[in-house]
Amino acid sequence: MSLERVAQDRATGYTSGVPDTPDSKAPDEPQSLRAEQVAQTRTALIAAGRELFGWQGFAAASVDDLARHARVTTGALYHHFPTKAKLFEAVFMAAHDEVLRASAKAAGGAPTYVESLARGFDAFLDAVLKPDLARIVIIDAPAVLGLARYTELDEQYAFAAIVAALEAAAESAELTVADPQTLARLLLGALTRGAMLIANSADPTSTRDEVSAAMRAMLAGFSAR
Repeated sequence: MSLERVAQDRATGYTSGVPDTPDSKAPDEPQSLRAEQVAQTRTALIAAGRELFGWQGFAAASVDDLARHARVTTGALYHHFPTKAKLFEAVFMAAHDEVLRASAKAAGGAPTYVESLARGFDAFLDAVLKPDLARIVIIDAPAVLGLARYTELDEQYAFAAIVAALEAAAESAELTVADPQTLARLLLGALTRGAMLIANSADPTSTRDEVSAAMRAMLAGFSAR
């Protein structure tokens, strides 16, 4: 399983339960038009949440402001998302997907499985240098979603990709890993803690480099050579 494939699977999962945009075969059907309107409204709300949650933070972004920014009524917002926290969760998932896709792209073409992991981790750390992403994915998400839900969503797809890479690295004798699943969770935990250091650092760029070096050193500690 490649990082790219996992990212593609995740994108599909995010749209589960959301009406698809109608196809061109029946553009005049009322049901198709309704489905398109529902999808457009949801997209507008998530876009508004991405901007306001990213730059103002969850607490400061009011429901009225979110609805106004999306150009919908507050009633429409509550129709799609029963609480502000539910809208935040959808925004978090979209932002996390963006980071995952960047990691998959960075990992592609790496000469080894270990380097693939390292490049994927580096792309995640680079994303944390963006203030809006850092606020949504790292600063606000644990508090808004709760630690259990945050961990569940954080691991849902990234975990599988890391496990797959660790297993491949072990099979190719790059690493000695007895329990890829446990190591994947430990690496994810270290990566998240490192991202928190970056998000709260007075010198984020330097901290990013330090965290990157530490993550690479951790991987090197399992080298089979």
